[in-house]
Amino acid sequence: MSAGFFHSYHLGWTRLDAATLLGDLEEEGLRPVHPVTGRSVLVSLDHFSSGARSPVTREQLLSLSGLQRLQRVGFRLWMDEGPDLLVRIRRARGGVVAVEFSVGELPPVERERAVSAVRRTVGRACVLCIGFVVDRSGVTAGTDWDGVVIEGSAPLDCWPDAIAVRAEIAYRHPQLTVMDATTISPWKVFGSAVPSL
Repeated sequence: MSAGFFHSYHLGWTRLDAATLLGDLEEEGLRPVHPVTGRSVLVSLDHFSSGARSPVTREQLLSLSGLQRLQRVGFRLWMDEGPDLLVRIRRARGGVVAVEFSVGELPPVERERAVSAVRRTVGRACVLCIGFVVDRSGVTAGTDWDGVVIEGSAPLDCWPDAIAVRAEIAYRHPQLTVMDATTISPWKVFGSAVPSL
């Protein structure tokens, strides 16, 4: 299974931001409730019980996704009655929250649909979204993306489909500062997939 992903990075994360994100994802056809049971499903992210699933109510999911009591939470999103994907929300560096979508779990057609849906959702939150990374194949899964997007310092050994960062980060990063970028306000966007975003 591919390790493909879409990561986005957000400032000032609250329960309201989690509710807005989930509402926007639902409008795009990515729902945090199982199509049969109607329940949301948390996924354990710790090493001892990794992958263990626990059903929760929507209110519980919203409360947990706001990260008021936790450092990270994982849950599943469903595409209509089709496949599902893992979403992780975690506290990253410098007060930034990372929202990580594991799109590599999806068949190709559904993967493209999910990437487009997440990109549109992130676009609606662009005031607080400081950047994102799209890597459909997962070749850059080992890259310190927090260090690239938040700090502008971690090196890039290979390139994902697209990286979007704020202008000040692009000018600070030794590799990005010499690359051509497309401006999609408020980001500088780099990579081969920029035209398809």
